[in-house]
Amino acid sequence: MRATSLRLAFAAALLLAWRRPPLLRALRGEPWLAWLGLAMAGMSLGFFAALRTLPQGLAVAVTLLGPLGLAWRDDRSRWPCPLMALAGILLLARGEGRWLIDAAGLAWAVLSAASWAVYIVLLRRAGKICLGGDAVALALPVAALAAMPWIWLEGGPWAEAAMLAQLAGLSLLTPILPYLLELEALRRMPAAPFGVLMSLEPALAVLAGALLLGQTATAAQLTGVALVVAASLGALSRLA
Repeated sequence: MRATSLRLAFAAALLLAWRRPPLLRALRGEPWLAWLGLAMAGMSLGFFAALRTLPQGLAVAVTLLGPLGLAWRDDRSRWPCPLMALAGILLLARGEGRWLIDAAGLAWAVLSAASWAVYIVLLRRAGKICLGGDAVALALPVAALAAMPWIWLEGGPWAEAAMLAQLAGLSLLTPILPYLLELEALRRMPAAPFGVLMSLEPALAVLAGALLLGQTATAAQLTGVALVVAASLGALSRLA
């Protein structure tokens, strides 16, 4: 969590130095940009906090319900899709003969999902109003301020200068590059196709968990991944 908060702080500083947007004037004129920043903080902090106690595939599947919720809101006739997603999440939550759900981890994942839905709506709006990457540069300082308490709340020694330099470099890859690319994507497409691309994340998360974290996926969990991805594609296909 401290590393996530520091990356947000470095990202905000780098983008402000690059874009130099009129921060205070813009936030006073468009206060919803502050909500975009809070959504960015909720996405990152909620997801990485959930990973402490939930398998990566399950955490990503729960957060995917944010984009899916936008699709279901616009097309409630496709009621089988949420049922498929729920079944998939239940399968992902079962492993090694026991339930893998932790109440605190699930709460953090739900926070990330809700923040993701707000993020998509507001980032799409920002792409229509703000020039270039100004929207991200304006929202990131709010995200950094919201995440700042975690820098001090977590115990342990502070990172050395070399580690801080690495975190500053990593902030270019995440979150700066994804946010800027997603801003450009949402300028050119509606939220539905954007959500289709996001639907691949549970499969990638389970694969990454198996390759990098040693989290072996069971047949039931792989079925759960397939159900969540199928639900997202089904819910979003009619909106594309």
